[in-house]
Amino acid sequence: MKFDVQNNGASAMLKLKERKLDSTIASELKGEFLILCTPKVKTLTIDLADVDFCDSSGLSALLIADRKMKEHGGSVKLIHVQKKVASLLKISMLDRVFDIQEKPAHQKH
Repeated sequence: MKFDVQNNGASAMLKLKERKLDSTIASELKGEFLILCTPKVKTLTIDLADVDFCDSSGLSALLIADRKMKEHGGSVKLIHVQKKVASLLKISMLDRVFDIQEKPAHQKH
């Protein structure tokens, strides 16, 4: 699994550098979230700019991060969410769980 992590104490960002958030990487991602989601981290931002496919095991990994963060009053924010992934989050009603920022459409100059 390819990803970058930036952690500056009260906030952490994980940028997933994979096209698919599915069963092939979900368990490894869950492990990474367990390491990242410590009580001193108040906000975990997950950058999904490269992810254009997500399945139920991918959603499960995101929910683990949310649960671990909420255990100590923190929150999870999803940024740069692609349209396909955003619609899956809406269908599964997880758009009510996560703070989601969809990927902006390409702007014309």
